[in-house]
Amino acid sequence: MGLLSSVRQLLGISAEQAATREADPEDLFEMSTATLTMEANLGFVPTGEAALCFGNVDSTDFQDAVDAVQEILTVGESGTVADFREDEYGYRWIVLEASEFEDLVTGIHFGSDTLIEHRYGSRLQAAVFAFEATDRASAETGALAYWIYSFRRGNFYPFVPDGEQSRDQSTEMKLQTVLDGELTIEDDREYWYPLWPDNPGSHPWD
Repeated sequence: MGLLSSVRQLLGISAEQAATREADPEDLFEMSTATLTMEANLGFVPTGEAALCFGNVDSTDFQDAVDAVQEILTVGESGTVADFREDEYGYRWIVLEASEFEDLVTGIHFGSDTLIEHRYGSRLQAAVFAFEATDRASAETGALAYWIYSFRRGNFYPFVPDGEQSRDQSTEMKLQTVLDGELTIEDDREYWYPLWPDNPGSHPWD
């Protein structure tokens, strides 16, 4: 699984201590309208995939909470496909696939809200929404871009990988400029932590 070591800061407490606002799962619904702007103004369309990353807890109660999420997401009638996996660092991922972007947002919100209701909100790390460039985008057609919601900071930020452990900062800045006002965007770029995939062109959770 592709998590660069620097992202351990995102998954730790330093970002949370420096946060200026509390995370709120309701923020995730901002993506519902932002995706329209991504396509109309920037030429990026959803890939049909999103993921929720959270820390593991070795307890029966925690597993019960995860099982509750899994039960709902895997038997829903929306056509959403949910895959529950664990990466090499011990973090858990809920990876969703759906043809309707709204179903991805709803599923990620449900997963995070359920963990909060079971008092495991502190284990939530990031929600990741994947997009790809069309021929109208400034990036190369098919290039991947992500909006990441940091539960440690309570803000979104863009991440556009460009090759192996390099990022397209000009496209990231363009995404920030165009979506500012629609998304609660992290002002401090120090906290725009990368989630590198193992292989260029794949997702961080692959």
